[in-house]
Amino acid sequence: MLITDEHLIKVEGAYGSPAEAEMRYGILPFEHDVVVGSMGDGRSHDVTMFIRSIEDSRRVAVIRKHFFPPGAYRAPSGAAHGSETIDQGAVREALEETGLEIELLRYLVRIRARFECPGKEPISWTSHVFDARQVSGELDPIDTNEIDEARWASLGEIQGPIRAVLLDAGWGLFRYRVALTDLAVEAMEAAE
Repeated sequence: MLITDEHLIKVEGAYGSPAEAEMRYGILPFEHDVVVGSMGDGRSHDVTMFIRSIEDSRRVAVIRKHFFPPGAYRAPSGAAHGSETIDQGAVREALEETGLEIELLRYLVRIRARFECPGKEPISWTSHVFDARQVSGELDPIDTNEIDEARWASLGEIQGPIRAVLLDAGWGLFRYRVALTDLAVEAMEAAE
């Protein structure tokens, strides 16, 4: 989906203006291939959701993909498809990746990233990051072709042991996800 300025104005009207950031990361050849493989129909974005548990707002849903190393988890994310708006894509992706029906609360962060890999074309990417809450459902991924596992994690766990696993993997995309998470958690805590 091509995300227009008009669309972003509507999303910001509904969920607030996000913090803005620009980032640049070197990525490995296989990571470059993963991103390029996700760029069908001109996609150059993701919608990431920090989904808070209905029982404990300090716990958020995290997912693990099949190719992640053991102990590596991150917030669920995906794309708005076709004529979907960013928020419609976020709700659908949350259901597919976690099994949870959600309500978006706030537009936390918009990150404009550039991923670089020697010998390959740089990739310009935008992440739209939302604070959300579980409305119903249980953690049980529907899209099991992509998602190996979904579970709850505390913010401390995300910024402690999970962060360490992501950084130790040495992947640029995991370093990016750690920085994205830091910005999102900072914005969520500032709003409390």
